[in-house]
Amino acid sequence: MYLGLDLGTSGVKAMLIDGEQGIVGSASGSLDVSRPHSGWSEQEPAHWIRATEEAIAGLKAQFPQQLAAVKGIGLSGQMHGATLLDAQDKVLRPCILWNDTRSYQEAAALDADPRFRQITGNIVFPGFTAPKLAWVKNNEPEIFAQVAKVLLPKDYLRLWLTGEHMSEMSDSAGTSWLDTGARRWSSELLAATDLSEEQMPDLVEGTDQAGKLRAELRSAWGIGGEVVVAGGAGDNAASACGMGTVAEGQAFVSLGTSGVLFAANASYLPKPESAVHAFCHALPKTWHQMGVILSATDALNWYSHIAGKSPAELTTELGDALKAPSGVTFLPYLSGERTPHNDAVIRGAFIGLEHESSRAVLTQAVLEGVTFAIRDNLEALKSAGTSISRVTAIGGGSRSRYWLASIATSLGVPVDIPADGDFGAAFGAARLGLIAATGADPVVVCSAPVTEATIEPVAELSDAYEVAYERYRAAYPAIRSLVH
Repeated sequence: MYLGLDLGTSGVKAMLIDGEQGIVGSASGSLDVSRPHSGWSEQEPAHWIRATEEAIAGLKAQFPQQLAAVKGIGLSGQMHGATLLDAQDKVLRPCILWNDTRSYQEAAALDADPRFRQITGNIVFPGFTAPKLAWVKNNEPEIFAQVAKVLLPKDYLRLWLTGEHMSEMSDSAGTSWLDTGARRWSSELLAATDLSEEQMPDLVEGTDQAGKLRAELRSAWGIGGEVVVAGGAGDNAASACGMGTVAEGQAFVSLGTSGVLFAANASYLPKPESAVHAFCHALPKTWHQMGVILSATDALNWYSHIAGKSPAELTTELGDALKAPSGVTFLPYLSGERTPHNDAVIRGAFIGLEHESSRAVLTQAVLEGVTFAIRDNLEALKSAGTSISRVTAIGGGSRSRYWLASIATSLGVPVDIPADGDFGAAFGAARLGLIAATGADPVVVCSAPVTEATIEPVAELSDAYEVAYERYRAAYPAIRSLVH
């Protein structure tokens, strides 16, 4: 048996798979996000431990014998979070999360140093880890002076599980400290933020062994033998492992809290000016490109609170048959935007409202706004040298066939829906745990799932979608002039 642990923004998911990669079961523990100021987003690392214990307890209650047979654990997690520890591994402050934009000024200052784009292959985004440490240095110097280790969220879980300070390439590529082509920490970039390699975790590949489960936890979970913990992956790379998106030409679109358009690459293809992320993949000698939007299902969840209906109720009102866009445009920039704008200050908007704008019209506009933001990502990927002929859909938002039809039509490519099963980050993490424990071939293990259905572009609506997309693109500079 093999266990995948996925530390997300809203919860921790634990999944058990067997040696044939059949899903035995899963359980979860919930998390909340603290937003003490505009643009801030934080979590207490202690809450990650609590949520993980809750998820493991759920598995133990349902599958005690299977949990006892676990031989390998893989980790996945939300990227970019700054978890700051002192010399005794005590947490110094709440973790600053991936969607926190307070460090936009520090990010701009680091990005102005040409070494960062040259070495990392990426823009220094406000959500990345390095500018967060610069913000702490500027605003909480007493905290910065005590920092002995900087860990990413999933790697804080690893510390609890194994006692080891370790990370892997895919997650570390999102810090702005990794030499992404060489797959190692850059002492030059660390020094630029007054840090050193001694304050960073050791690096391994995602498929490598990266510690062993502590005896105390083995006993608590009912496991008698040794358990290997894999390097694991950042959440998107882990999802790619779950979806089999590990070879050149494979791609997926993720409709989770954030939105991602992810393409696997056989080589390192940086083009930072496109605002496309060029990161290491979880498998050795592989990389990937991805465009990221900060609010995907998060935008629908925001609107659902205002509308007083659940997201499922709202999307059900639309039906499955795609409609032509109305005159209402929605910009999903609720906490700024990454690809392609790299704009921490921009905010969302409805444009074109009228008396006839019903709840369903606004719901449709929200879905289309996220769709067009993903289309922006496609255009950015094209400019970075990556072409996509089809995508596989994952994430909670992919349950809406309407939304997938909207994406297929706007992107102009088929959208594949996997057969019943959960092939997301927790499953990908479990696969990495299997590889680390058994030495199995990563490419063979990380195969693609069977496709249940394919959503084709709605050809008769392509022109209407193109007009609506151009209207969406024109709205950004107008809104930007108001908020900057």
